[in-house]
Amino acid sequence: MLTQEELEKFQTKLLERKVQIEKNLAGTALELDGMRDLELNDEGDYAAASAETVVDSAILVQQRKELNEIELALDKIKEGTFGICEMCEEPISTPRLEVKNFARFCITCREINEKEQN
Repeated sequence: MLTQEELEKFQTKLLERKVQIEKNLAGTALELDGMRDLELNDEGDYAAASAETVVDSAILVQQRKELNEIELALDKIKEGTFGICEMCEEPISTPRLEVKNFARFCITCREINEKEQN
């Protein structure tokens, strides 16, 4: 089990990452709004702008997904279930949580889960 000090450390990391993602999402939304106002002079400009928009959209999707995972992890800290694997209900190793603060599965169950999704 994680100590109270470890839980607080993870909560701080999660909250810091949450703030960063929210800033990124707000900034990207402003950029996308700004692009709508651009005067695109030729197909080359349009293609470049479209490619950037596709990349930005993919990043937005990934960041929203991570934000959801962070929210879930913060809720688990409040409920006292943070660091417990959702499949086998065993503790997730601290080194795994260090690498992925919002991990929902232990290494073994994560591999099983990924195989089932593919």
